Amino acid sequence: MTEDPSQADLLYGVAAIGAFLGMPKRTAAHRIQQGELPTFRLGGKKGGTICARRTTLRAHLAKLEREAQGGEA
Repeated sequence: MTEDPSQADLLYGVAAIGAFLGMPKRTAAHRIQQGELPTFRLGGKKGGTICARRTTLRAHLAKLEREAQGGEA
């Protein structure tokens, strides 16, 4: 059985991260550059592709939401 790439946990590239979050690629790139989104690079610090995991992004957003509502981090 082959896994559906649209359901894979790994998001490969800024465009995929932005699409998952419902924001334009430029906005996603800016948020990543500012350190506001948990990402990592495959293939090296400077030349690698920026990636993120859906599960990590969901957890990060849930944490931000709890904090915004005055809950514990």
